[in-house]
Amino acid sequence: MSYLAIKKEVKRGDIRPIYFMYGTQTYLMEDLVLDIIKQTVGSQDDPNLISFSLQDTLLDIALEEAETFPFFGGKKVVVVKDFSLVTTQKQEAKLDHDVTRLQQYIEHPSPESILIFLTPYEKLDERKKITKELKKKAAVVECCPFDEKMLSQWLDAQAKMKGFSFSEDGKERLVERLGAQLLLLVSEMEKLALYVGNDGVVNGEIVDLLVARSLEQDVFALIDFAVKNQLDKALIIYHDLLKQKEEPLKLLSLIARQLRIYYQVKEMSRRSYSQRDMASQLKLHPYVVKLASQQVNRFEDKHLLRLLEGAADTDYAIKSGKMEKTLAVELLLMKLATLNTK
Repeated sequence: MSYLAIKKEVKRGDIRPIYFMYGTQTYLMEDLVLDIIKQTVGSQDDPNLISFSLQDTLLDIALEEAETFPFFGGKKVVVVKDFSLVTTQKQEAKLDHDVTRLQQYIEHPSPESILIFLTPYEKLDERKKITKELKKKAAVVECCPFDEKMLSQWLDAQAKMKGFSFSEDGKERLVERLGAQLLLLVSEMEKLALYVGNDGVVNGEIVDLLVARSLEQDVFALIDFAVKNQLDKALIIYHDLLKQKEEPLKLLSLIARQLRIYYQVKEMSRRSYSQRDMASQLKLHPYVVKLASQQVNRFEDKHLLRLLEGAADTDYAIKSGKMEKTLAVELLLMKLATLNTK
């Protein structure tokens, strides 16, 4: 099930005996675990909340804890972190985990315990029996990057919890500025909530006023200004980033990455890939692909290739000592503006 669906279940008090959470979005796992704790033992200080890591603890010990009665009755929550037994990930510690005992527990979970497995890895080993058993018997939560629709729903839910709402342009502007970085989005929404007050509405102007652009968004804007022949604005952003102690080589790397994304998206669009398929193939967030799709028609293929070559040449010139790094990146931006586009 999706994170949002499980979260609704937990909020209404429908708690499952076993949760199996996997994926790269650890914030979502931590958020769900906190919700489960609130609904069951009440706080993170409760003695009936116990956490283990399979990096340094045998699985047997966690299962024994789950099978032990809670203190003073009620429920017990047992969290098993770094649960790599369902992946191809090699364990650093040489511990002999008893997977057979886990299979037996899955068949007959303790009614007094909630057992939570956290697997912060992108892929599961679907061939393993324990993977199949967990996916069949546990509440499975895929904690992967949101698509555009889920991100929108999540933002609305977070805003509601904080007592405000978004206008459509406000929500879009926030994602443009920060991307899908959930921790950063939550942090900035705290600030927005304080500014607009209870029942307030956050629009695009308020986001522009309060939320600073991320480094990636600055690079996106820098390229956008350059290809529109607004070199003065592009250079202002560049020199502002230098004042913030950003390294020219790092900025060059981000510029080259963005140009590669443009080229890949343009080529895949020509082959009739959907934006969802592009995001999956390129391992990018769907919103990054959406923004790139809106920009690629500014470029001809030959211009993109020449710009990518120019970025590679700039990198070589800096690293070989032929050119000073700050000036070299500035000259690349000038080339970006002169090799314009449609």
